[in-house]
Amino acid sequence: MKNTTLCYIERGDSWLLLHRVKKENDLNRDKWIGVGGKCEENESPEECVCRETFEETGLRLTEYRYRGLVTFVSDRWEGEYMHLFTASGFEGEPGDCDEGTLEWVRKSDFATLPQWEGDKIFLRLLEEGAPFFSLKLRYEGDKLVYAALDGEELRQW
Repeated sequence: MKNTTLCYIERGDSWLLLHRVKKENDLNRDKWIGVGGKCEENESPEECVCRETFEETGLRLTEYRYRGLVTFVSDRWEGEYMHLFTASGFEGEPGDCDEGTLEWVRKSDFATLPQWEGDKIFLRLLEEGAPFFSLKLRYEGDKLVYAALDGEELRQW
């Protein structure tokens, strides 16, 4: 299983989102997500989220919080432990990203944009201010078929 990070950077009532449209064989193609990427050897999740955020946006995180661990299981892609962060402090202005288009999107509008079904679960938890959580998501193709929060199966999402 690979280790990755994902960060939702907050400014007022908006998130900085990445619309993944630039890479042809991107499993996140056309989806709207936070910023982040793969952890390098000997790199902590905190080091990774800071590095990846800077590489993708040009922003230096000054205030961020580790919010949860999301375990992705798929019949198509390699398994993944995604370390989920939110950030409310940063320096700089967003630049160009080689993976997609960066855009500040109002949180209330985010649900209308193309995203993974499981992302809606952890975004709701973030918005509710949930304490640190562990979320397991299992996909068959693009379809979410199983979700468990802190070891307990979620019947509905």
